[in-house]
Amino acid sequence: MRTCKLERQTFETKIKLELNLDGKGGGTVETGVGFFDHMLVLMKKHAQIDLDLACEGDLQVDAHHTVEDCGIVLGQAIKEALGDKAGIRRYATQFVPMDETLVMVSMDISGRPFLVYNMDVAKAKTGDFDTELCEEFFRAVAMSAGITLHINQQYGSNTHHIMEAAFKAFGRSLREAVSIDESIEGVMSTKGML
Repeated sequence: MRTCKLERQTFETKIKLELNLDGKGGGTVETGVGFFDHMLVLMKKHAQIDLDLACEGDLQVDAHHTVEDCGIVLGQAIKEALGDKAGIRRYATQFVPMDETLVMVSMDISGRPFLVYNMDVAKAKTGDFDTELCEEFFRAVAMSAGITLHINQQYGSNTHHIMEAAFKAFGRSLREAVSIDESIEGVMSTKGML
């Protein structure tokens, strides 16, 4: 089983996470940030990973530390659960439409973290959530997991739809990239390691 259990505590957040890359989208998410919880729930469903995530953060300040630190821990868990990455497909690209919106996510589980984030979000907030925090989350995941990650909004105008399409596309890309291909011997790299 490709699983991981992590805990991380700082002066700003206390996080407990359990991850199963070969799940079915189960588990509970409780961060205290409603919109972020919604995004993580739909992400894990589309990734078909089991994810239990509980975070107590300094929400009296704002949601920044909570969102970023959850991304750090999720990225660490993905990296640990993948182990030596033998047999994984490594690459994935997914386009996800949501009504008037279309978002593309492309990733390479390369061990070389990088984020390209081209999202044109008209509103700074959706509900009480600062939309700029989505970039912080994806950057934290990419850096901690060792993923080259490109997130590009093709078009769209509704802020909620844009964010939701990005999280769904990330989930679907993750599912494909971490999936095992029995025809791959070792890792998908001429270097012999990822």
